[in-house]
Amino acid sequence: MKIGIDSYSYHRFFGEWYAGLQEDPGTRMTVLDFLDRAVDLGAEGVSLESCFLPTDDASVEALGIELAARALVPVWAWGHPHGLRSGTDREAAQDCARHLAIARQVGAQVMRICGGGRRTRPGSWAEHKRGLVELLLPLTEAAERQGVVMAIENHIDLLADEMVELIETVDSPWLRVCFDTANNLRMLEDPVEVARKLAPYASATHLKDVTAQRGDPRTFAFWPSVPLGHGVVDLPAILALLAEQGYEGVLALEIDYLAPAYAAAGEDAAVADSLAWLRKQLAQ
Repeated sequence: MKIGIDSYSYHRFFGEWYAGLQEDPGTRMTVLDFLDRAVDLGAEGVSLESCFLPTDDASVEALGIELAARALVPVWAWGHPHGLRSGTDREAAQDCARHLAIARQVGAQVMRICGGGRRTRPGSWAEHKRGLVELLLPLTEAAERQGVVMAIENHIDLLADEMVELIETVDSPWLRVCFDTANNLRMLEDPVEVARKLAPYASATHLKDVTAQRGDPRTFAFWPSVPLGHGVVDLPAILALLAEQGYEGVLALEIDYLAPAYAAAGEDAAVADSLAWLRKQLAQ
């Protein structure tokens, strides 16, 4: 397993923040700044949120060169925030297919995709599944042509059993899972049980730890991020489950928004703390 960082951990510095929970940091980060910081912190891989990046041919070619020069294993990440809008957005599916070619160009063997999000999840699972399968089947053909595996994230839109049913219904080696260790806690599922179900299908990860605030546990704001090992997610158990399944991909740290106790120190301190913790865990 390779230690990595998802660029979303620095999303405020790429110009996106959660109104009411975060503020503009007043400075910006370029993708090269991010790659250099990843190398400085000893990362072996990066997950690159495409929403923060230019995707013209020249920029994509240059990015591939920069990744290779730093020997970083890339995962291309498509679909933030709404992805395929839970199977209702054909234009998004076309964009997803376009990004499979971009993923190949930058040297990624895996592309994280989002089927939707907490705001797009319909009430009926049958309807939800039908729409996603209709869009994903042709996308698996596009993925095969590009030689890039799609890894659909549990993006607060799919319960673990639904994820498994979706993967097994599509039944393609070109559609697997990007397993986020905390997202299903926001759907009131036990992260370790979710890992037990999803680890066999994982080709990418978002390693995330969270703590609990006061309020409604079904809301996004209830579960702020903390450095790995400081929250309620049993990450050692999850790492063991991934290892049992032979997972060899990138363990991509992701931070949504920091809990108040860690906000003053900032994202970079939380990232550094998290990678140090992860390195110790993997050495055991």
